[in-house]
Amino acid sequence: MNKPAEFNPQVKLETVPVWINGKALAPAGRHGEVFNPATGRVTKKVVFSDAALVDAAVQAAAAAFPAWRDTPVLRRARVMQKFLQLLQAQQKELAKIITEEHGKTLDDAMGSVHRGIEVVEFACGIPQLLKGEYSENVGTQVDTHALRQPVGVCAGITPFNFPVMVPLWMFPLAIACGNTFILKPSEKVPSASIRMAELFKQAGLPDGVLNVIHGDKAAVDALLSHEGIKAVSFVGSTPVAKYIYETAAKAGKRVQALGGAKNHAVVLPDADLEFAADALIGAAYGSAGERCMAISAVVAVGAAGDPLVKLLEKKAKQIKLGVDMGPLVTRQHRDKVASYIDIGLKEGARLVVDARQQQTPQEGFYLGTSLFDQVTPGMEIYRNEIFGPILIVLRAGTIDEAISIINKNPYANGTAIFTESGGAARRFQNEVQVGMVGINVPIPVPVAFYSFGGWKSSLFGDLHVHGTEAVRFYTRTKVVTTRWPHQDTPAPGFDMPTLG
Repeated sequence: MNKPAEFNPQVKLETVPVWINGKALAPAGRHGEVFNPATGRVTKKVVFSDAALVDAAVQAAAAAFPAWRDTPVLRRARVMQKFLQLLQAQQKELAKIITEEHGKTLDDAMGSVHRGIEVVEFACGIPQLLKGEYSENVGTQVDTHALRQPVGVCAGITPFNFPVMVPLWMFPLAIACGNTFILKPSEKVPSASIRMAELFKQAGLPDGVLNVIHGDKAAVDALLSHEGIKAVSFVGSTPVAKYIYETAAKAGKRVQALGGAKNHAVVLPDADLEFAADALIGAAYGSAGERCMAISAVVAVGAAGDPLVKLLEKKAKQIKLGVDMGPLVTRQHRDKVASYIDIGLKEGARLVVDARQQQTPQEGFYLGTSLFDQVTPGMEIYRNEIFGPILIVLRAGTIDEAISIINKNPYANGTAIFTESGGAARRFQNEVQVGMVGINVPIPVPVAFYSFGGWKSSLFGDLHVHGTEAVRFYTRTKVVTTRWPHQDTPAPGFDMPTLG
């Protein structure tokens, strides 16, 4: 457990509660510590849920499900619209909570909240999204229609790096579809989820429809094994995503588990290198590199290599800690990220910018920027998702070689290409084996009405989050065939009906 530099045990800390059946609860039992990464100090404690508390949340969600499922979709949409208005009004408050617990700069936090709010805007259109299909007279006096119905109690397990945006990828659409929901945010950043639950209740959401629990693996395992939960959504690292998928699927649940990434950006010689370098600096070092869509590997093609590295070096050294880039989330994570600097040097990569040589604030979990050149695919700094402010540059002779490097990587979340050639861009988007592609766009996170998700080891399951794929994930299709008999209806038979 991370320990602050100074901690006075006489100071009474605020407790972040769970939210069950429309009420904040803080029962006695296990607790975790919540840090302010900018100071390195413990600021709160958070309730850790045991199996009994998880069961209480599931029971509350199960009890609320029938009435919420039967609530007309227009009424559900109106509650969602009020929730949207409250989120918009409280955007800065939520961003401040993120900054205090995660360490993002306020502007970065504001942007992440805004992207989450866009998913709620999409969810407000749920009456249109749930429209079914109807075919008249498919057989003699026979009609068939298909409809979408909610799956029941759903759960979402979300990471520390986006305390508002990623939960908003999940529970608004699940609830708009008529489900009830249990959210388990990262125990490192618990407060924003409780605030959103309060706002949703204020918007008119009935008690029990949204519940929030906190905790570590014990709470997660209790969710995965609970027979009352029908679907599980997850965003996090690949090893945990695989565990979530295998465990929940074995228990008969529907699962979407989004894993880690090693996102590449290809820079061709014809690209505007100044534009590309600016884009890559923000994509690599924004949010201290703690993004699953961060560009962590640049593939410089041919003559683009040397001038691009010089530009990246210049711009990486200009980043101001505490202004442009915040701290990492914990001391342990900062130290783990920093250890890759020594690993890269030992592997033979050229260290162009060294975080260890930069001045950092005395307090907090800050780490400066690092840049490696002449990295090869066999190196550990390439193979692993570092999840911090370290950018690596690989060299390729041709676009074919660049695409091959990307396609051989086990991760396939996002990628980008910088070029002024429409033909090269079109070929890249067709041949690269990655779920989200940017053309002169460094972080190609789709807008809310498209779906987010990768391929290969970046996704376990069939359907991505938000957009129309989320509606499919949080609903089940039912097909109804009807006949209203007339006097001339044929008598029952024993052959396979043809309906013709």
